[in-house]
Amino acid sequence: MSGSSPSRAPRDIDHAVVRFAGDSGDGMQLTGTEFTREAAFQGNDLATFPDYPAEIRAPAGTTAGVSGYQIQFAAHEVYSAGDQPDTLVAMNPAALKVHLADLKKGGLLVLNEASFQPADLTRAGWKSNPLTDHSLDGYRLIQVDFDKLVTHACEGLPGLGAKDVQRTKNFFALGLVFWLYSRDTARQEKAIHERFAKKPEIGEANLRAFKAGYFYGETTEAADAPWHIAPARLSPGTYRNVMGSTALALGLVAAAQKSGLRLFFGSYPITPASDILHELAKHRQFGVTTFQAEDEIAAVTASIGAAFGGALGATASSGPGIALKTEALGLALMIELPLVVIDAQRGGPSTGLPTKTEQSDLFQAVYGRNGESPIPVLAARSPADCFEVAFEASRIAIEYRTPVILLSDGAIGNGTEPWKLPRADALPRIDPKLRTDPEGFQPYSRDPETLARPWAVPGTKGLEHRVGGLEKDSLTGNVSYDPLNHEKMTRTRAEKVNRIARTYPKLVPAGDPDGEVGVLSWGGTYGSVTQAVIDARASGIRVGHIHLRHIFPLPLDLPEVLSRYRRILLPELNLGQLRLHVRGQLGIETIGLNKIQGKPFHVAEVRSAIEALARSPGPVTHKELA
Repeated sequence: MSGSSPSRAPRDIDHAVVRFAGDSGDGMQLTGTEFTREAAFQGNDLATFPDYPAEIRAPAGTTAGVSGYQIQFAAHEVYSAGDQPDTLVAMNPAALKVHLADLKKGGLLVLNEASFQPADLTRAGWKSNPLTDHSLDGYRLIQVDFDKLVTHACEGLPGLGAKDVQRTKNFFALGLVFWLYSRDTARQEKAIHERFAKKPEIGEANLRAFKAGYFYGETTEAADAPWHIAPARLSPGTYRNVMGSTALALGLVAAAQKSGLRLFFGSYPITPASDILHELAKHRQFGVTTFQAEDEIAAVTASIGAAFGGALGATASSGPGIALKTEALGLALMIELPLVVIDAQRGGPSTGLPTKTEQSDLFQAVYGRNGESPIPVLAARSPADCFEVAFEASRIAIEYRTPVILLSDGAIGNGTEPWKLPRADALPRIDPKLRTDPEGFQPYSRDPETLARPWAVPGTKGLEHRVGGLEKDSLTGNVSYDPLNHEKMTRTRAEKVNRIARTYPKLVPAGDPDGEVGVLSWGGTYGSVTQAVIDARASGIRVGHIHLRHIFPLPLDLPEVLSRYRRILLPELNLGQLRLHVRGQLGIETIGLNKIQGKPFHVAEVRSAIEALARSPGPVTHKELA
């Protein structure tokens, strides 16, 4: 079973956006992941956006418990998971209620009609049945009884209860979407056997459901399908599909290998950072030690202890956990040892929206400590970029003897995209310059270029020294309360961090090097902004895009680059934190586009803001775009 029905040749299209949505127990994340895997095997470029319910045990069938997974896959380069889906698969009325507004007019809607019973509709908040009240007019509808068809497909299988059979509905949906988009089923059939190798009867049930969905597609006449999307023309190399959290972990491992250091990762489980710990636990053969601590403070202080012992220390959390680690970050800054701290941002404040994405920790990362305590801050822009940013953060931490904060977020960490595997021998070496010679050793003597202090591993003869959180003498490291020494050390630590900006590559705007609008962005807004700039330029607007990897210190050439544009647009998933940061650090005014809904920007939102700025002759205020 592969390909599409011979009676209906697939139509060529260049891209598609598909969203799977259902109850948190309906297996939508697995369904989306399996479809994504096949899109990657087919050679399409892609980007995904998994959307988890914020409530752990929301009542089944309610809108609070809806789980979604969106993928854009294409025959060309893809930058975001897409705005509105072309195809929406809704497993129940609650999923339809939450996601119908996003579906394109005229888009394809696949519904499990068996779930639209009066009690289901009431739980989801429908006042009438959308299948019969014309709510779905204007959409192409495939309305099918998933429950009945999977029951029929699994007839005769021994040892399966009715609940086991009904759990295969997600594979029925997967099979139908495989047919709609002309996916090769052979790999998926093999994957089902492998996934359920220890429970072959469950595997067989899911395989039958998958085939039933595919065959149903061959018989339906409700859509102008199937469609075909050719492989994308990506630069030559070996690719794998990668999650952002996985890429962060692998970047840390690579940096440890390239520096000749062990990697110690101390962590406490928290959404959405936990997957980094899970990934690193698989790589003990590369000198990785993982430690699941009893709380956030223990996690970070253990990592600081590992750095004192000569390892690359690292930890990860989300906003609430970073707040708990704050005092220890000051300690790491004071004793000047390498530590990488990953903040997988989520909606706040407090526990906020733990499964939703937001960019609201920038102030916490740059300014959120007591005393004068500058720490370098970097931000990843996409799942594949996480590898490079983790490697860069580790380089800075090692070479400058400083804690470094790396900002990711839920959409980046849980999202996936093709990643071109780097050659190990092409990655630059990181020299930790461990001190072994006791001649002339002083714990706080400094490298004249980086101002980094010596890294002397305990146990090295003749290099005994003390560390701690009290202010240090500028040379001996002894505790010092001398006022002038304190100012000298404070200014030295600040200058050390500022010198990191000397190592940044030159900023080169994407799009036009000068023009009407410059779009300044950071973090996970990269994909939507990139596509919006491409679309705006296609309409004749002169617009450039400057995306920041380094949040603190800011690039030295940023003021000159921004000066080439008449107006600067700054889209953020917060209330304007980078806007105020750029104003405070550089005195440069920008125009904010801000969204705080737990969702990424749509490309259309950013494009509309660019167009508004480009056509307005007079000044445009922040409030006009917010």
